[in-house]
Amino acid sequence: MYKELSMLGIHDLALFVVSGLLLNMMPGPDSLLIMLRSGSQGWRAGSMAALGIGTGTMVHVLAAALGLSALLSASAELFAVIKLMGALYLVYLGVSMLWQRSGTSTSVDGAVALPALSYGRIFRQGLLTNVLNPKVALFFLAFVPQFIDPASPQKAMAFIVLGCIFNLNGMIWCHLLAFSTAFASRKARLPARVVTWLNRVMGGLFVGLGIKLAVEW
Repeated sequence: MYKELSMLGIHDLALFVVSGLLLNMMPGPDSLLIMLRSGSQGWRAGSMAALGIGTGTMVHVLAAALGLSALLSASAELFAVIKLMGALYLVYLGVSMLWQRSGTSTSVDGAVALPALSYGRIFRQGLLTNVLNPKVALFFLAFVPQFIDPASPQKAMAFIVLGCIFNLNGMIWCHLLAFSTAFASRKARLPARVVTWLNRVMGGLFVGLGIKLAVEW
């Protein structure tokens, strides 16, 4: 397998895998969303959020490989529009959490549940949280090419392969996060009032991240 990757111009694969794992473990909107859904609806909900995030990551990988992310990087106006859309969506998620009240039901895992969202809606939340963050696109443009030989005749394919490896690492971490959060929530058996306030704290963090994304250049 390593020989086939070398033929694509991919080098320092071990360093790429380790760096990717560390980068995926850094806290951000994706991790917060997985923890929120896992803690309130169980690991299946967290897994759906993770799958949505992974799908969004692949959108960025394919866009970067096809050159669309380079266009985004070159156009300040387009970057600003997409960044504002992403910021507004994060603020929308945060505000909806701030106004959400805890319910009386529990998830199938035994976790104290907020009003349950459908798995489809949770998947879309993960997808949009990732896709509407233009910094993810710029990250792939800056990070992945460092592990591709400039002389490689198959740069796009090498980019996609590395993107898939990065996303696989991310999915492993995201699902570990979903399982561990659901397990901790089930063991803690938090009162509904505490769950409500934790949800509001998460909502405030999303609002803060949205504002931060909007004002940073």
